[in-house]
Amino acid sequence: MFRVGIIGPESTGKSSLARYLSKRYKGVLVPEYARDYIAQRLESGESKEVSYDQVCEIAKHQIEEMERLAVLQPQLVFFDTELIVTKVWFDYAFGRVPEWLDEAIEKYPMDAYLLTKPDIPWQADPTRYNGSDAMRQELFERYESEIQALDIPYYIITHES
Repeated sequence: MFRVGIIGPESTGKSSLARYLSKRYKGVLVPEYARDYIAQRLESGESKEVSYDQVCEIAKHQIEEMERLAVLQPQLVFFDTELIVTKVWFDYAFGRVPEWLDEAIEKYPMDAYLLTKPDIPWQADPTRYNGSDAMRQELFERYESEIQALDIPYYIITHES
C-alpha cells in the first residue's frame, strides 16, 4: 500500500487535489473527517468550536480509518489531510498534543506528502477557521517542519503546479 498525505493550510485546494488524484490514479480517497465532524455540529445547531476531547475523537477516527486500510491493503491511498494536521491543530488550539498521537503517526506513516502552499485566495465557509495570510503561512511552515522531522519525502504544491 502506498499512502499519500495531502496536507496544508485551509483553503489551499487539498480536497480538490485529493479527489482528482484518487480518480486519476484509481486510488482510495480518505476524505477529511474534521470537516464532516464540524459540519455535523453546525447542522445540529452547535458551535464549530471544538474541545480537546472532541479533537481526540477526530484523531481517533482518523486512526481507525488507517487501521481499516492497513487490513484491506489497497494499492494506493490518498488522505485528504491526516494526523499531522490534527497534531498541529492540538498544539495550536490547546498547547498540547496527546502522546498517543505521535505514536500513531509513527505507526501509520505516509509514503509521501503533498503539501499545499497558501498561494490561492482564502475561500470562507462555515467549517473553516484560519483565513489570515499570516496564519495560513504559519500553518504551512509548521506542517513542513513536522514532515521534515519524519524524514518522509514531500512535494510542495503551488497554484502554478
